[in-house]
Amino acid sequence: MTLETAQIQYHGDALYEALVGRSTLPPLRDRVEGLTIVDSYHIAAHMVQRRVAAGETIVGKKIGVTSKAVQDAIGVFEPDFGQLTSDMAYGDGAAIDITTLIQPKAEAEIAFVLKSDLKGPGVTAADVLRATDHVRACFEIVDSRIDNWDIKILDTVADNASCGVYALGSAEVDPRDVDLALAGMLVEKNGELAATGVGAAVQGSPLNSVAWLANTLGRLGIPFLAGEVILSGSLGPLIPVAAGDRLDMRIGGIGSCSISFAGANGHA
Repeated sequence: MTLETAQIQYHGDALYEALVGRSTLPPLRDRVEGLTIVDSYHIAAHMVQRRVAAGETIVGKKIGVTSKAVQDAIGVFEPDFGQLTSDMAYGDGAAIDITTLIQPKAEAEIAFVLKSDLKGPGVTAADVLRATDHVRACFEIVDSRIDNWDIKILDTVADNASCGVYALGSAEVDPRDVDLALAGMLVEKNGELAATGVGAAVQGSPLNSVAWLANTLGRLGIPFLAGEVILSGSLGPLIPVAAGDRLDMRIGGIGSCSISFAGANGHA
């Protein structure tokens, strides 16, 4: 870490205020001399602490930038992670008020819900399987507090891995009953095919990405906890969304999820 605590707090506060104010900031990498990835994670932690102080609770973790399609789209070529809070969570069929977001894009992925704690390092894919209660289809709506999605790894990490909101499908499936690497995904936007993908797009298998995250966080002293939701990474490309859009997703052997986006008048 190269930044002083006061600097960490300053930039974390700025990102939190951008979140609350639905505004964006210039990329941190251009504004903060000597910024390191450790600094960025500390900035993100302070931003999340501001959310918790305002009444939210931590409900899980997410891994981001795992698939080549997403890496190519935003120019970030290594995974990162963020913390999920209670205010981010939606259910299947939700109408999400798009005015609560800034520049949203949708990702289709597989969510893991844990039945036991999991703490790295040393976590394997088999450990993830044993610790998982069930998996669900999931839409993650990523968002960025950085101008025009002009991000590199230092920017998205500081911005809590560009977390926006997420919606879980209703079906709960035992991950032992499906080959997660071969699970095929299809997304329709307003009734038209928008994206396809497969579980293997996420580091060979979503199990591998969850194990990577457990080990990465374990080295920082952060465990996965029973009951937490772990978003394992996008199975396909980012999908821009706007007021009035509807997304429907199916993942073979796992289930479906649908969401729509309401405008300022509350109508989808």
